[in-house]
Amino acid sequence: MSDIKHTKLLVLGSGPAGYTAAIYAARAGLKPIVVQGVQPGGQLTTTTDVENYPGFRNVIQGPWLMEEMKAQAEHVGTETVWDHINEVDLESRPFRLKGDAGEYTCDTLVIATGAQAKWLGLPSEEHAKGKGASACATCDGFFYRGKKVAVIGGGNTAVEEALYLTNHSDDVTLIHRRDELRAEKILQDRLFANEKIKVLWDHTVEEFVLDGDPEGLVGLDVKSTKTGEVSRVECEGAFVAIGHAPATELFQGKLAIDSDGYIEVEPGTPRTSIPGVYACGDVMDKHYRQAVTAAGTGCMAALDAERYLAELEFAEKEAAE
Repeated sequence: MSDIKHTKLLVLGSGPAGYTAAIYAARAGLKPIVVQGVQPGGQLTTTTDVENYPGFRNVIQGPWLMEEMKAQAEHVGTETVWDHINEVDLESRPFRLKGDAGEYTCDTLVIATGAQAKWLGLPSEEHAKGKGASACATCDGFFYRGKKVAVIGGGNTAVEEALYLTNHSDDVTLIHRRDELRAEKILQDRLFANEKIKVLWDHTVEEFVLDGDPEGLVGLDVKSTKTGEVSRVECEGAFVAIGHAPATELFQGKLAIDSDGYIEVEPGTPRTSIPGVYACGDVMDKHYRQAVTAAGTGCMAALDAERYLAELEFAEKEAAE
């Protein structure tokens, strides 16, 4: 692509937040461009069964849902581009972005680059994804009703996941590599008071163990950090809860970003530290991280961008008179 593409609104990212922002922007006549990035569709493309997205009585597939969102965005007037942005300039207007395939300018920018769950990095863990290994108890806990489950981690996320899972399981094991948790005191108090949860201290996960036909998780081989002894924790679901990594590297030093790497926004809005730049979805949400909440913030970003553009147009007319 040799020419610079310009649009009133550019969406960077193509998950539920990005596509929802594009749908609202297109319906407002802004003719948005969505730059899909290296993982078109976002995290939902790696999720099989989706049972908690409103509007579907049956279980749906994550990749299918994202294809439908993309088709809807394009149907109402969105242009989708498969490119990877590696440079942004937010100091001049219009904003300028450079990608592998070309350059873009925009009057408003919606950042929906998402976040990725951190995994342990074990080969057996990769094999167990979709077969018992998960990084989201809120998403997948329902599938383990009445079954033994384990949570790996020791921070707020891990404790919250363990507490949530007690809604579905009476046998939850929290596995932590140290002898104390990093979670907030109030969360720890709730955890230790819950009879459905037991904590396995000073252990790391060595192996996700699968068996059966169809193949599924049957346990975790864990190793004591003190003795080196390996034992097995029986479970049918294992939830890795060691944090998320928001995709904000591109905006370091260009936008206000908090200590965890999430883009800071004005409370209750998707507005960032630069007027005309909005952040939505998991790139700014460290608490909920759900497809439906991401879609909601995408809607908010588009509506705010539309109002911002209208105010700019009105101010320009006033100045010209």
